[in-house]
Amino acid sequence: MANNLIYSNVTKGSFADRASMRARRRMYETLAGRIDLDGMRTVLDVGVTADQDHIASNFFEKLYPHPERITALSDQDASWMENVWPGLAFIQGDALAMPFADDSFDLVFSSAVIEHVGSDANRARFVRECFRVAKKHVFLTTPNRLYPMEFHTGLPFIHWLPKPVHRALLNMLGKSFFATEEHLNLLATSDLPRLLTMAGVNAAKPEIFSVRFAGFISNLLLLLTKNAEDDTR
Repeated sequence: MANNLIYSNVTKGSFADRASMRARRRMYETLAGRIDLDGMRTVLDVGVTADQDHIASNFFEKLYPHPERITALSDQDASWMENVWPGLAFIQGDALAMPFADDSFDLVFSSAVIEHVGSDANRARFVRECFRVAKKHVFLTTPNRLYPMEFHTGLPFIHWLPKPVHRALLNMLGKSFFATEEHLNLLATSDLPRLLTMAGVNAAKPEIFSVRFAGFISNLLLLLTKNAEDDTR
């Protein structure tokens, strides 16, 4: 049964949960290797989860040593985060219409959210909002549609089929939560430049990275630099 808080069938503490945390740690290390994370004085984490059980949930907060610099945004009630990470500020709101002024945060970070905001138009709006409220950098991650296993459902290969066929099969297999575009709309590497064009963002250095698991690219990472003079390593 799908856990609606983390949009996944992964069982807490399972091998998949631990493997997900290892992959997410590599994502964090990729970001730390590209920008001066310690120099980011204000950070927005878009799409945190209210889940408190899974190892991989809210991994940025678990790894970043300056919680007092973090503002966490979600449409879920994750206000408990303020007690776990002193100094962190939680705001419940809409990632497609963020309640922040332009250039509010040195870094806007979001992991495994963009595939859950719906249509291409919504995904472009999501990127545009992240870029709008960022002052220096935007870092987004998403699972790779071309990885053999689809992590949300735990099913192999059928997500390579045309999306209408994939969604029909999910309904047949009793995974109707993930059969809607609103809840799952996977991306491949080739989708990212197109989304940037749709979003109309003028990033100085769009960079696409990847993380591998079991020899295949499992996750895509997108780093946008808003100003060419901003620090990258």
